[in-house]
Amino acid sequence: MGLISPTLPKFDVDEWRAKSRAERTKALQQHWAIYGFGTPYAIYILYTLKIGLYILGGLLFAASTPGIGGLGNVSDWWFEPVVFQKVIIWTLLFEVLGFGCGFGPLTMRFLPPLGTFLYWLRPGTIRQPPWPDVVRGTAGSRRTIVDIVLYLGVIAAAVYVLLSPADRAVTGLGDDAFNLIEPARFLPLLIVLPIMGLRDKTIFLAARSEHYWVTAIVFLFPFVDMIVAAKLLMVAIWWGAATSKLNGHFPFVVSTMMSNAPLVPKAVKRRLWRDAEFDVRPGLLARALAHGGTVIEFGVPLILLLSRGGWVTTIALIIMILFHLQILSAIPMGVPLEWNVLMMFGAVFLFGRYSEYGFTDVTEPFLPYGLLALVVATIVAGNLRPDLFSFLPSMRYYAGTWATSVWLFAEGAEDTYAAKVTKSAQLPHRQLAKLYDEDTVDLMIGKLGAWRGLHTHGRAMVGLYPHAAEDHEKRTIFDGEMVAGSAIGWNFGDGHLHGEALLAAIQDQCQFEPGELRVIMMESPPFFRPVQRYRIVDAATGVIETGEVEVAEMLTRQPWDGSLPFNNVHRP
Repeated sequence: MGLISPTLPKFDVDEWRAKSRAERTKALQQHWAIYGFGTPYAIYILYTLKIGLYILGGLLFAASTPGIGGLGNVSDWWFEPVVFQKVIIWTLLFEVLGFGCGFGPLTMRFLPPLGTFLYWLRPGTIRQPPWPDVVRGTAGSRRTIVDIVLYLGVIAAAVYVLLSPADRAVTGLGDDAFNLIEPARFLPLLIVLPIMGLRDKTIFLAARSEHYWVTAIVFLFPFVDMIVAAKLLMVAIWWGAATSKLNGHFPFVVSTMMSNAPLVPKAVKRRLWRDAEFDVRPGLLARALAHGGTVIEFGVPLILLLSRGGWVTTIALIIMILFHLQILSAIPMGVPLEWNVLMMFGAVFLFGRYSEYGFTDVTEPFLPYGLLALVVATIVAGNLRPDLFSFLPSMRYYAGTWATSVWLFAEGAEDTYAAKVTKSAQLPHRQLAKLYDEDTVDLMIGKLGAWRGLHTHGRAMVGLYPHAAEDHEKRTIFDGEMVAGSAIGWNFGDGHLHGEALLAAIQDQCQFEPGELRVIMMESPPFFRPVQRYRIVDAATGVIETGEVEVAEMLTRQPWDGSLPFNNVHRP
């Protein structure tokens, strides 16, 4: 691994290209098991600097509050509630501008390293309304001046809060007095962001609204209720994520993620697998880390919620900080880095500094508990009907159960896409061609396919290639995440962003002939039914096959094994 050179397998690339797709992918998955993506050092430096700039930005906005004090005396004001308020809104702004989740090379975004505001301020680009047939005035897939004004409104509303003074004095428990931002200052953001979301769900999700927008709602509550409600929301996030990991998928996520961690020694990475060369299913270490992490995410937040300070709270906080540091140090694909930093700060702020605030101190119970009920209802509904909900408001974070897709372009079809679609950037192989030679580009693109295959649903995709196209060996195949990043300017693991709506928008611009573009779309499994449904859609003619696959079958297969049985197969 060099400063800008990736670590790639050392074999004859021409011989590798001559092999079947399964054999090519197998070689790269065996390499991933020890070396991960093979990320150049410069990429880790880039992400480290970005985290530093995020932290600095939060401190500067907090310090800009009149009367709070400068950066030289942070220890005197970091626990002020106005700091927490501004950090939440700063993180939302950081995300909605594209500098957070989904940024940079570890999301296969190279030139430019982000889309978001570079794309969402351009008329004619693709937008995806969530309910175009239900909500009047939201139909269509092209961005207009209305969408651009709304997006600018979101940015302006966030900046307005960040530059606000702490102009409302409140009293907490005992004689403690605090300064907060006037609740009315949050209203523009709370109103404009969901209106924007009705026009384009991508931006609403990119703002990580399930966390930051909902937390901004609690800033309207009385002070004690605000603190308790923010605590309950953090616990809901931890528990929602932990619940989604009660499956057979998550150990595959852990082994794949930790193999890409720059600080984990190769000897440890080998132990993540049953056999790093012949059996790339999670080993005992990966399963222990997966299940141990789930126990921590259930148990420790409960301790934080019930304890009222002292050594019990301190130990629990240390455990949760180490928990998020471990995720952060892995630099996972999708790079939810700043989110982990915020979770650590939020834990210390809410459960450390304000540990004495508990259930019995709430002044208006309907406010925090009513909001919690809505959040929990969304989590439950999202787990029972994942086809109707994004995995973000469902809190199904990084559990390996997300919806996904694979796009199969016939010869010449990707050229049509490159020429005709108004997009954020070209697909990654075209971006990489400006940086590396052809052999390196092919191997790096192949590495992303290998990454997907190491997850359970990737095994099903391999078996579905022949269902989608008899000539799949000759086709150019891209993961839906790459297509979403190119076509809509943001991608973060939500397969619904590169489903039928995106395909229809691209078809509107490209007018593919039947058979030129086929997409395999796989849905997330419902919580109580370990089955993943799939559909294969032709861009020109629509659905050509539906069916389902048992999760238990995926757990037993190697990622290059395409012999999975598919059930209830229907071809219209």
